[in-house]
Amino acid sequence: MRRSRFFVLLSVSALWLPFLACGDDAVVGTTTGDASVQDGGQPISVDGSKPVDASHDAGTSKDAGPDASFDAGPPPLPMRCNGSVRSIAPPSAALPVLPPISVPAAFKMEPVGHVYTSRHIVQLPNGDLLAGTNTGEVRLIPHADEDVPGDSVLFVDKTDDLPVHGVAYATYLCTIFIATQHFVYAVPYVDGMMSAVLGDPIARVRDPNIGEHVTTTVAWDGVTLFASVGSSCNDCVETDPLRATIQRMYPDGGNQTTRATRMRNAIALALNPSTGTLWAGGAGQDFLPPGHPYEYFDSVGLLPGIPDYGWPDCEENHVAYVADADCSKTAVPHVEMPSYSTIIGATFYPESMKGAHAFPSAYRGGLFLTAHGAAHKDADGGFTSPPRVVYVPMNGDTPVTPVNWNDPTKQWTDFVTGCQLADGVTRVARPTGITVGRDGSLFLADDLNSTVIRIRPL
Repeated sequence: MRRSRFFVLLSVSALWLPFLACGDDAVVGTTTGDASVQDGGQPISVDGSKPVDASHDAGTSKDAGPDASFDAGPPPLPMRCNGSVRSIAPPSAALPVLPPISVPAAFKMEPVGHVYTSRHIVQLPNGDLLAGTNTGEVRLIPHADEDVPGDSVLFVDKTDDLPVHGVAYATYLCTIFIATQHFVYAVPYVDGMMSAVLGDPIARVRDPNIGEHVTTTVAWDGVTLFASVGSSCNDCVETDPLRATIQRMYPDGGNQTTRATRMRNAIALALNPSTGTLWAGGAGQDFLPPGHPYEYFDSVGLLPGIPDYGWPDCEENHVAYVADADCSKTAVPHVEMPSYSTIIGATFYPESMKGAHAFPSAYRGGLFLTAHGAAHKDADGGFTSPPRVVYVPMNGDTPVTPVNWNDPTKQWTDFVTGCQLADGVTRVARPTGITVGRDGSLFLADDLNSTVIRIRPL
């Protein structure tokens, strides 16, 4: 069904050429559904831990292991996507109205664009913002970091394979990765582009059955593309081996393998720019004892092999929710939120951010999580968990405050509040995607109001 785009991607960036000599040792892929996975040619660690970042000069590696550090900085960006070409779009004539939500007193919010049912977002090198949607479109907000952004425009035509939830950008490949329900696509990018076509998919991530949890999230770490695939049900034994996993692959879709398993729905993926580590969130199963299971965000990339997160048998700290389940070897997450939080978006704030709108030092290196809020109500008729954005102080890949297994609110503080009113039912915003812009701004998508918001220090 799909044709390999490996040679297209090679033409996008000459940075991959030094790795062609490794192609003879590449692992031959398997066939997933009707999408055959071709041989790849890029380096990936055998044990599944963090791969060497191809955006650096491999010759400067201090050691040959997968966690090699580098003396040299990243190479210059290719001219065709170095951010120097501004997209041709007039300033917006009518920006949306901000919902009545709040941020800490030292910050301000501004609307930058209207994107119907906006999901994950990513900024392109020239400052334009790209947004996936539940309706099957990909939209672009020109000049999102300027005082008056441009009007939202259609970037990729609507596909029937909705939602188009996941978007990611590969800097040195000048490539946008777009994830629909069943497939992942690689779209070559040039500065100033205002429209594109999906072309052929590079990978299949689900069998044709629909089931529950239809979003696919993508993340790129400089060498490897990751795609999270939710389960087909709340509580079952999957027949599709791709379900309830995080998949990894080369940038052409080759060598697709499982990176983590038994994660009911890892909607949020993020790379820690300070360490290169992949982190992922997990939405726990419904209808367990009240208040459980906690919902987590964890450093998957630090775990060797294929970590097992236990769903539907085990959750939290080796807690069994199925009789006679062996939870002794399941992964124990490092960040927890209350049950039904539904963590959809995540981004780490760079420690080295020097943009004009950089956040105060207290936020550098920390983690922002967007909670979409519960779809379930408690005995009093209110939603069990409100929508919000929280901030988790981090020390590298270690939360400053360890998990408190008696209270999943101790590791973080609220950053965006007021999304749910005091009646416990009325909602005025539901955060989804979140990303840090090139100038230090924090961009936030809200699918309830179909609005994208920019947050900056005063």
